Amino acid sequence: MPRSTLPLVLAAAMVISPSALGQPAGTNQPPVKEATEMEDHPYIGMWVTKDGHIRQELLPNGRYDEARGTRTSAYQGRYGIRGTKIDYWDDTGFTADGEFIDGVLHHGGMLFHREGQVKQNP
Repeated sequence: MPRSTLPLVLAAAMVISPSALGQPAGTNQPPVKEATEMEDHPYIGMWVTKDGHIRQELLPNGRYDEARGTRTSAYQGRYGIRGTKIDYWDDTGFTADGEFIDGVLHHGGMLFHREGQVKQNP
């Protein structure tokens, strides 16, 4: 490539927005998966703490909606799953992570079970 065109090529590469690559602008977040990629993912659905106070729904479009007590949609944002790890990006900018271990979501010092599969104490 002639030396005179190199700055133009570099300038053109710099104007490609991260959102065009599947990432929100100004972040190092993983690409958002298409809804069709997540529809059959085994972690999609409602996760709830044992006492039922916190309910977190992982939606197939890569978004989550968390209710706390009587407060519906207390937190909302995006999530990404890689293997058994989950990363959250709240719409307010807060980030968190968690891990699925033996069918239980460990997140923020809490344990979430798939709705309907909460084990009750005898």
